Amino acid sequence: MVVLALIWLAILVLDLIQGLSPLFRQVSFAIWMLFIADFCLELFIAPSKGRYLRKNWITLISLFIPALRILRMFRAFRPLRLLRMARGLNLMRVVTTANRTISALRRGLRARGFGYVLALTILVNILGAAGMYAFEHDLGDPNGLNDFGTALWWTAMMLTTMGSQYWPKTPEGRLLALLLATYAFAIFGYITAAVASFFVGRDTARLQNAKKRAGIPAADKDARISRS
Repeated sequence: MVVLALIWLAILVLDLIQGLSPLFRQVSFAIWMLFIADFCLELFIAPSKGRYLRKNWITLISLFIPALRILRMFRAFRPLRLLRMARGLNLMRVVTTANRTISALRRGLRARGFGYVLALTILVNILGAAGMYAFEHDLGDPNGLNDFGTALWWTAMMLTTMGSQYWPKTPEGRLLALLLATYAFAIFGYITAAVASFFVGRDTARLQNAKKRAGIPAADKDARISRS
């Protein structure tokens, strides 16, 4: 299921950028069916059905969204083809896929350290860029996000809290930008602290090695720091 979640994310990115071929649509449908079966199985074996649904309501929404896309094939649901409805649907797909990706990485990388945060940030960057491109590329702005590379760079600047001169024009793009900025503020402090701890630990180890080579006994405090 972890691998399928990552494949699902890749298919969504491809769909947002250029659309899917019939083969990828079939693969997407097959993975969707497996997700539904997995959710039903977990719900069946859950000791408390209500608690499970409250905890996984975003997953439930993510399983319902592809059904809306299938309903667009029928004439009775042609209003769903409106541009605003499509953008709102894509925004929900981005958010729910991000939630599934976080859950997949949490299962796959049990040691939730710097590697987990780095992998998650890279995937959020790619998914966020695909969403921003889908929302903003058809506005006719020469300085806008007119290709995926520009959207990828813009999203990376958002995640590093640096920002850029371009600001989203569509409501869906603005909401997605807000979610990206919130993620960036929540995670950037952790990354900064992890990098700082790495350099501090390396300097401490270098000092201890220098003392050993010089024959100077380390103080008890320094020894405790070195062991930690």
